[in-house]
Amino acid sequence: MPDRVRQTRPPVVLIVDDQEWSTRSLESVLAPNGYAVMRAYTAKKGLERALAQPPDLLFVSNSLPNGDSLSICRALRKSPNFAASIPILVTSPERPSREQRLSTMESGAWEFISYPIDAQELLLRLGAYVSAKFELDSAQDRCLLDEPTGLYNLRGLEQRARELRSQAYREHQAMACVVFAPARSPEANDTTEPVHDEEVQAAASMLGRALRKMGRTSDAIGRLGKYEFAILAPSTDALGAAKLAERIAQEIRNGSQDTPTSESSLSLHAGYDAVANMRETPIEARDLLLHATTALRKVKSKGNGDWIHAFERR
Repeated sequence: MPDRVRQTRPPVVLIVDDQEWSTRSLESVLAPNGYAVMRAYTAKKGLERALAQPPDLLFVSNSLPNGDSLSICRALRKSPNFAASIPILVTSPERPSREQRLSTMESGAWEFISYPIDAQELLLRLGAYVSAKFELDSAQDRCLLDEPTGLYNLRGLEQRARELRSQAYREHQAMACVVFAPARSPEANDTTEPVHDEEVQAAASMLGRALRKMGRTSDAIGRLGKYEFAILAPSTDALGAAKLAERIAQEIRNGSQDTPTSESSLSLHAGYDAVANMRETPIEARDLLLHATTALRKVKSKGNGDWIHAFERR
């Protein structure tokens, strides 16, 4: 493995294969050479694990009994939670035909590997893949934007928030922060149907679009986590923050009228904090974000039908 990869952390590899012999064959090459290996024995479990904790490399068998490798590749490449920089390698006990190789690459995989493997050649290829992925990860960490949404990421949001806070302090302005997250609608709370991850993801995407549409040019809008978004609004007091949250919620309600029922069963939770004069109540931008997030957590935990909560200062 290249030195620059070894200096950061062990690359994580997920092997999706129901055959113990082929899994052990790969693991016997990868583990001694610095790779952390995870396993999944079914297509469903492999897909779930790859989306929940995306690896640095993914091996998928083309002979899974309950799902095919091409479907897994397509599903992962369509998901915003699975980075395009993650190499997918399809494995097979037989040498693939030209049609198999082409269809595999069309589905989003990078390579088709057949057994028995050439350990030295495989390690050289994987080293190049991992180096490229780690370099891209590092570049994205330095970037200020969240690629799937086009909004600020946490790093970018905090940097922009500091700039807005300094301006508000100089000009004795108000400033507010509102944090949003998708939630199950009150009408659906009485049902026993589970809320699936893809439903929440769809609602989060809708929320991101609503924020881009409704936000002002002067606002800083960003993604805090997988499903949480924040908007920092200068010249906005507590009343203005509540009205802002209501406008976003109304946009979500309007948008959900045109979505499938499973998506429209999700609504919105919000928490906010605001100061009327940043010079008179000096507070760091990071603390505004923290307070609004704390208020969001509280409204989630109360479960009494309220969808919005203000941070309570003692």
